[in-house]
Amino acid sequence: MAIRQADHGNFKAALLAFLVGVAMVLVQIGPAAAQDRPASFAELAEKVSPAVVNITTSTMVAGNTGPRGIVPEGSPFEDFFNDFNDGQPRRSSALGSGFVISEDGFIVTNNHVIEGADEILIEFFPGGDEMLEAELVGTDPNTDIALLKVEADRPLSYVSFGDSDGDTAEVGDWVMAMGNPLGQGFSVSAGIVSARNRELAGTYDDYIQTDAAINRGNSGGPLFDMNGDVIGVNTAILSPNGGSIGIGFAMSSAVVTNVVEQLKEYGETRRGWLGVRIQDVTPDMIGAIDGLDEPRGAMVTDVPEGPARDGGVEAGDIILTFDGVDVADTRELVTVVGNSPVGKTVDVAVLRDGETVDLSVTLGRRETAEAAAFPQDGETDPTAPASTNMLGMTLSEITEDMADELGVSAGQGLVITEIQADSEAAAKGLLAGDVITEANQSKVTSIDEFEARVEEAQDAGRKSILMLIRRAGEPRFVALSLE
Repeated sequence: MAIRQADHGNFKAALLAFLVGVAMVLVQIGPAAAQDRPASFAELAEKVSPAVVNITTSTMVAGNTGPRGIVPEGSPFEDFFNDFNDGQPRRSSALGSGFVISEDGFIVTNNHVIEGADEILIEFFPGGDEMLEAELVGTDPNTDIALLKVEADRPLSYVSFGDSDGDTAEVGDWVMAMGNPLGQGFSVSAGIVSARNRELAGTYDDYIQTDAAINRGNSGGPLFDMNGDVIGVNTAILSPNGGSIGIGFAMSSAVVTNVVEQLKEYGETRRGWLGVRIQDVTPDMIGAIDGLDEPRGAMVTDVPEGPARDGGVEAGDIILTFDGVDVADTRELVTVVGNSPVGKTVDVAVLRDGETVDLSVTLGRRETAEAAAFPQDGETDPTAPASTNMLGMTLSEITEDMADELGVSAGQGLVITEIQADSEAAAKGLLAGDVITEANQSKVTSIDEFEARVEEAQDAGRKSILMLIRRAGEPRFVALSLE
């Protein structure tokens, strides 16, 4: 019994010592972990606020004639409504935010803040310069960025762009937004980076998502990292009620800096242009494409007259690298091409017939070339009689009478006249009126040729067949299973 009591006493002593040790470790760890959370944003706000501005725009709008019959004739309110709806032009005002990026007065904001304005006034942080009138240098609707310029009698306080892809803008990092929400004047809100590389609706979207409160009027204002560098331009919110619910979006500085440099130099953007239509490579295409073991790259669906055709790019090629950059998908290709200088000659590697082909392409300018290269075609609604049924589709050869409606030449493919509702073709989004111009990466002009392409794919042991489809002039590749 004595031995047991001694053992019990030693155990209690050891346990107590262990718990004291753990407590000491926790005491040491606790404050260290808390240090990552700033005790206050006051110092940062004081540092950057002189460079943040309120923007007031005004636009002359047509007079409001008002709805007729809103009050009956002879009503005591008739004179009031006639005075209000006198048809005279009126000046409409709007509010937004921005920030100074150079001591000589360049200011960044959103395009939608100043769009259509005939007067733009800049108000500096209280205690700074008086309100100044700004000149519009240039805009880029694709990224919703605008560059303004003011003339001041002294060097202005300004902020610098930071690295939106760096280690101060990672998911979970603290950020601070500043602007003019709901016309309340200079306001600060703080939160974290909630997500990165968000897309909304634009071709060049690269948004930082944040839970820092952003409301109407914050548009065009800066999103700061804890170093006081601008890592984003506050642009949009996701909200069912128009107010902040903690889902805001700031266009990343990686995009904005390139746009601002071009606007400052040219007054407009000058993006590189490759001159191709592309689509993502999907997992179901792998079995139909030689030399591809995973969905990567950007598949070329159309090559009009332009840089890519001159450089030897063909429809059906899969672009694997562009100017030394591995291409993961279409979004990445669009971004790297758009950020490339006009007139630059770049190396492009494509996958063609199972082999890698190295090409050289001299880039054009997207803003002047795209509309001419890809004109919009009209809708079609063919009703040609069926010729054959394959892979859940009713196919017909294109006759002279059908060619004009389809926007193609007779004998330039097969038209889908009917889709089986429960077929894979229907699930992949194919529609009656679509035109199949290639199968198994070879042109098809007749039913016999299409059947031959299917048979070739089956003989080669492929699990699916790749088809090039055109709808209203727009091409895309679709893979259908052969099993």
